[in-house]
Amino acid sequence: MELDNNNHSVFLLYYHLVLVVKYRRKVFSDKMSDFAKDIFVRIGSFYNITLEEWNHDKDHIHIMFRAQPNTEFSKFINAYKSASSRLIKKSFPTVRQKLWKEMFWSRSFCLLTTGGAPIETIRKYIENQGR
Repeated sequence: MELDNNNHSVFLLYYHLVLVVKYRRKVFSDKMSDFAKDIFVRIGSFYNITLEEWNHDKDHIHIMFRAQPNTEFSKFINAYKSASSRLIKKSFPTVRQKLWKEMFWSRSFCLLTTGGAPIETIRKYIENQGR
């Protein structure tokens, strides 16, 4: 396992992000997904975010990425949702027929941490320190 690092820390931080299309409209195609993925990579580079996995269904996307301890997730996610919404609607005008308002994404999102060990294993490891 190779760890990431910066000037003052060593870390390995993986996250799972799920974004849902507004009203759960089934608008995602493979081409649109690739377009949204490219936007994610471009914006992510400004926030020290590295894309690891990407997949989509017709009404949502799943993203696994690596980040640094100082990453501002809410700012990044808002920047991504705003830019991708605008650019998707511009590049795929047929989307406007199913999404009549300005928003492409649902207001909410799901962000989960991921890791190699189950939480209970880490809890027991910490509890047994110094024994």
